[in-house]
Amino acid sequence: MPEIDKLPIEETLEDSPQTRSLLGVFEEDTAAISSYFSQLFKAMQRIYDAQNELSAATHLTSKLLKDYEKQRFPLGGEDEVMSSTLQQFAKVIDELSSCHAVLSTQLADAMMFPITQFQERDLREIVILKEVFQIASDDHDTAVNRYSRLSKRKENEKVKNEVMEDVYTSRKKQHETIMHYFASLNMLQYKKKIALLEPLLGYMQAQISFFKLGSENLTQQWEEFLTNIGTSVQNVRREMGSDAEATEQTIQDLKAASDPLYMPDPDPNKIPVNRNLTRKAGYLNTRYKTGLVSSTWEHQYFFTQGGNLMSQLRGDVAGGLVMDIDNCSVMAVDCDDRRFCFQITAFDGKKAVILQAESRKDCEEWIATINNISKRIYLSENPEEIAARVNQSALEAVTPSPSFQQRNESFRPSTQGRPKTGRSGSQCSAGSESPALSSLSLDLLVAPDTPIQFDIISPVSEEHTSPAKSGAQGRRTNPFGESGGSKSEESEDSILHQLFIVRFLGSMEVKATESADVIYETMRQILAARAIHNIFRMTESHLLVTCECLKLIDPQTQVTRLRFLLSTVVLCASHQENKRLFGFVLKTAGGREDGRPVTVCYVFESNNDGEKICDSVGLAKQIALHSEMDLEEQSRLIAASSRPGQPAADGQILVLSNSQSEDSDAGEEGQKKGESEA
Repeated sequence: MPEIDKLPIEETLEDSPQTRSLLGVFEEDTAAISSYFSQLFKAMQRIYDAQNELSAATHLTSKLLKDYEKQRFPLGGEDEVMSSTLQQFAKVIDELSSCHAVLSTQLADAMMFPITQFQERDLREIVILKEVFQIASDDHDTAVNRYSRLSKRKENEKVKNEVMEDVYTSRKKQHETIMHYFASLNMLQYKKKIALLEPLLGYMQAQISFFKLGSENLTQQWEEFLTNIGTSVQNVRREMGSDAEATEQTIQDLKAASDPLYMPDPDPNKIPVNRNLTRKAGYLNTRYKTGLVSSTWEHQYFFTQGGNLMSQLRGDVAGGLVMDIDNCSVMAVDCDDRRFCFQITAFDGKKAVILQAESRKDCEEWIATINNISKRIYLSENPEEIAARVNQSALEAVTPSPSFQQRNESFRPSTQGRPKTGRSGSQCSAGSESPALSSLSLDLLVAPDTPIQFDIISPVSEEHTSPAKSGAQGRRTNPFGESGGSKSEESEDSILHQLFIVRFLGSMEVKATESADVIYETMRQILAARAIHNIFRMTESHLLVTCECLKLIDPQTQVTRLRFLLSTVVLCASHQENKRLFGFVLKTAGGREDGRPVTVCYVFESNNDGEKICDSVGLAKQIALHSEMDLEEQSRLIAASSRPGQPAADGQILVLSNSQSEDSDAGEEGQKKGESEA
């Protein structure tokens, strides 16, 4: 290390101009050192603050990754793989957060402490000594000047002694101050090197310790984990690239296909009007009267839903009812200030809505669609013609199927021609193979002038209960659909719980129960009666199939509307042509005053497939027959019935024997036979 320049302390008493000039050089050096170390201190302070922020941010990141599995994203499902991966990342980042915390502590001790001490102690001491030296030098100059002005002619011994004492004191003070000042300036030449090297040494040692600590914690296991995650990220990038290319191609195709639709009023020769629509949606302008003559128009989104016209403002969650369009009238109208307007008038004439379409094509399609919905079942003056038409084609118009469902139904394999299959306690046959009402007289199936029930009157029907459960008849029904202090055994012990959305069409008393023709004839008469009396509204319910009963539950209040014991269901079938229609026959004892049994046929419309509901009822019968099985065997029975390719799903008719639930005390041989058939 080169020799350190020093101020000559021996010459402080003389205080020569050369000494003062050399002192000025040291003071300039001190000022430069102070300025440089001030900037260096700010830089190191930023390093320290950044490290503290990095440590806190790393800890927060680890905490957020741990809380990922608790988050509920609107579009994200429960991804266990992603949650597990992020938990592993959180563990690694938590360890890194600990390492960063240790690094922050080391930087505070080894880097910030030395340079802070140099700033606040050494440099501040020199500044204070410089101020004290300047004051002492001024006092000495004043005392010397006063001593020099002592009069030669009039000597006053007292004044002379005071002035000499003042010179002595000020010179001594100046000498002591300048010696300490020179010593501090000389020591500063050493301290500036220490103050520069110590923080850098502490910074490097802290970083090396941090890297060593990280290398010890991030073992080979984490390296393999990171490699696997990197591979997964690359796979996701490739999938994203493929999806982006497919999306771009889709956009190009849609742009090319939608180019004619950009025009508000397209050429009808290029885009013909579709008059066979049963569902329509789009933006229309609706007119509101603001006075006797004046009116205003509002842009809204309109769509048809069942037999209703709905509207929805942009940004709303759900739409609102505009009017019931069953049996309404619609026609094009002329408005003074608007084109392509049409008016919808309710069947009673009390309400009318004027709407404006964007084009002539759109206007004609809306008119045709509303006409198709309003007149789904075409009436005739001759009741026999009504019944014949309903029996052939009106079955498809009870509730129009969505377009995507119609497309899916066209690809389903036909059930005709499949072999008949059997189940334990039930017989299945393809209903479409035998013509309906060909071998039996209508009078043998349904008695003439039999009343038809179109609505579910009683909120809960407990007529058909077994003696074992007769004690529960006097129990009050909870209006909120919740059971009271004791739950029914059927909801707790039944292994089968299948729920279907159905709409009740009607019920009527029948005679025969041996053939599905009774269900087909009941469907025909109920639909014909609906057409004659203009009854198009249906009650929607949830049909719950368990191993003990069938329940019709109100979807809003969860109140049980009807309840039938499974042992009373003797026949279940779906329609031959419209698979969404199905019905079942119940046979109960003691229903009349004279004690004769009552047989009633209930007809429903389902959202999907009536055959599945019939299969579910048959499966419940099988489980009830094998009630002595344990849960594992019953689960196997359910799984076997739900496998694809099972012949049980091919049938349309289920003839259900009451003996399935009555012969629970059969012998061991009968039980083994039933298990083998299952």
